[in-house]
Amino acid sequence: MAETKKVLRFFKMETDQYGVTLITFNRPPVNALSREVYLDLCDLVEVIESDDITRAAVLTSPPEARAWSGGADLNDFVGLDYDSRLERYALVNKSFERFFNLNRPIIAAVNNHAVGAGFVLSTLCDFRIASAEAFFSLPEIDRGVLANGGGFFFRLRMPQGMIREMIYTGRRYSAEELRLTGIFNQIVPKQDVVPKAMEIARSMAAKSLPALKANKAAINVGETQTSWLETYKMGQTTSARLTVSADAKEGIRAFLDKREPVYLDK
Repeated sequence: MAETKKVLRFFKMETDQYGVTLITFNRPPVNALSREVYLDLCDLVEVIESDDITRAAVLTSPPEARAWSGGADLNDFVGLDYDSRLERYALVNKSFERFFNLNRPIIAAVNNHAVGAGFVLSTLCDFRIASAEAFFSLPEIDRGVLANGGGFFFRLRMPQGMIREMIYTGRRYSAEELRLTGIFNQIVPKQDVVPKAMEIARSMAAKSLPALKANKAAINVGETQTSWLETYKMGQTTSARLTVSADAKEGIRAFLDKREPVYLDK
């Protein structure tokens, strides 16, 4: 009996002929991150990883949405006490870690404003294409609470002075103001954000899927768990396994033959 896939409430998935899945986060009006969204985020990862249909993904919001993500849903916080706040954190931790370790490359196509935890969500993607018309902020200081996402930005090697300024002031920044931090790969007009992200995702989707998965895992470990040398050594056993794979042999032959490779994902 075939396994039934999870039904997603807030994420719509459309996969094109190249194996690129466009994921649209749709929870009007501002794509706030509620407890239900965090649960859905875990299910989203499970759906993608349940088969090999998705080779690369793009996460975006509807063009008419008021925000790519407006951050945490403050309705969740009404009535929270110390213990229930920590329980909510446990769910956030689980969903963020699961999403970060999604075994396919995913691009954040940030076609609208990204605020607080919504901005943090974009940092869990492999990289970001931003709208020139969007603003970005960490406004937790204005709610009298902690902007606990600072560590996510340190992971991206953003300048520490800019991270502290964003956290202490809570003000809004344009994509252009953040250009030199390196957090965005490209800044383009709003209408070009998704097409540009899809273009890049399709170039990635043309690669060997086992190689994509292995590279994502190695990059994530290197960013979060070990030194560069330890990461390099850890990757060597994976590299050795890939070297004897059919796709690796094909990639080498295609380069030597001056033609495009035809991968079988083996």
